[in-house]
Amino acid sequence: MVDESKIICMANYMIDYNSTIRKTATEFGVSKSTVYINLAVRLASIDDELYCKVRNVLNKNKAERHVRGGMATAEKYRKLKKE
Repeated sequence: MVDESKIICMANYMIDYNSTIRKTATEFGVSKSTVYINLAVRLASIDDELYCKVRNVLNKNKAERHVRGGMATAEKYRKLKKE
């Protein structure tokens, strides 16, 4: 059984903190798959307006992920060079 109030809490957290799926999953103690299914699939049938806001955050995160990955890789090699 799906707890609608928990899905709404996850959605509000993601919107308020502009959070990623991974950070939201960690915060709520569930898997990334659970967060994705709850927010990208189930939320649409619960609250359409909230779903649109979450979808905007998800799309923004998807568009920026290659940049964050590049920064993480650069930082990794910066640390290795210092050692």
